[in-house]
Amino acid sequence: MKIVLITPEGPTKRTGNNVAARRWARILRHLGHRVRVAYDYDGRPADLMVAVHAWRSAAAIARFKAACPTRPVILQLSGTDIYEYLQSDHDTTLRAMGASDRLVALNDLVWRVVPKRLRERLVVIHQSAETPPRRRRPSARAVVVSVIGHLRAVKDPLRAAEAARLLPEDSRVRIEQVGRAYTPQWAARARAEMDVNPRYTWRDDVPAASVRGLLARSHAMVISSLSEGGANVISEAAVTGAPILASRMDGNVGLLGADYPGYFPVGDTRALARLLLRVEREPRFVASLEKALARRAPLFRPDREIAAWRRLLAGLKRRH
Repeated sequence: MKIVLITPEGPTKRTGNNVAARRWARILRHLGHRVRVAYDYDGRPADLMVAVHAWRSAAAIARFKAACPTRPVILQLSGTDIYEYLQSDHDTTLRAMGASDRLVALNDLVWRVVPKRLRERLVVIHQSAETPPRRRRPSARAVVVSVIGHLRAVKDPLRAAEAARLLPEDSRVRIEQVGRAYTPQWAARARAEMDVNPRYTWRDDVPAASVRGLLARSHAMVISSLSEGGANVISEAAVTGAPILASRMDGNVGLLGADYPGYFPVGDTRALARLLLRVEREPRFVASLEKALARRAPLFRPDREIAAWRRLLAGLKRRH
């Protein structure tokens, strides 16, 4: 098939949307299809559109359906679609969802916010990550806790830094954060935090290899987001074996499972500080996190993601 894959343009090529789109393009090509990745639909015919982000791709989906009314659309629902735009720009988001033949979710709990009439179109595809070539070796010089993600409000990006301030004076926890600041204000806040917090370092945007290296020497990773569609960094950490401390909200619980022992309430700095201290001082707690992650890691194997796309496309072909 000729497939056009639409992904919204972001401030960096390493946004979650762009990373997912590039991986899916590789998968679809691996399955034998011709894939053209674009920021918008230019009117050229295609057998299938795969669109990332309902709200941002709504116009492209509408133009494709007008030009190719019998051709299917697969729409991936982003975190902002599910947990923001379904409330704040309900009509645009629902219009894109209604025009799509299949809705792809990245975590197991998205169904709870998708309107009932559209749930039969919903398919969960967990984002995969490659197993690192070398075993994780946490730093011996400090208890390194990584925060991986761009600095923007929905990520609550400085929560781990603020929690580290509450730790005892003799704590060896150090927060290392990577990710581009979406605004100059976020960059200023990160630099100001470094000035007053000796336990915190922000390294700005870094290559993917540097992210993998940070995970490999981390004792734990924090994902403190207010909402998420299904963060690929959870897949990366899980296959690396780095314990995750996660805010308890659907996007994280839908990947890690309801019984995962490393949650803290969204925005609760003191609760996160307690978890950081447990990572530093309680080997049995760390072992429980590692064991729970090992149970989830098979969900994020590349062969599972490829098989999920193969089934999705086969189902569409039978229908059309």
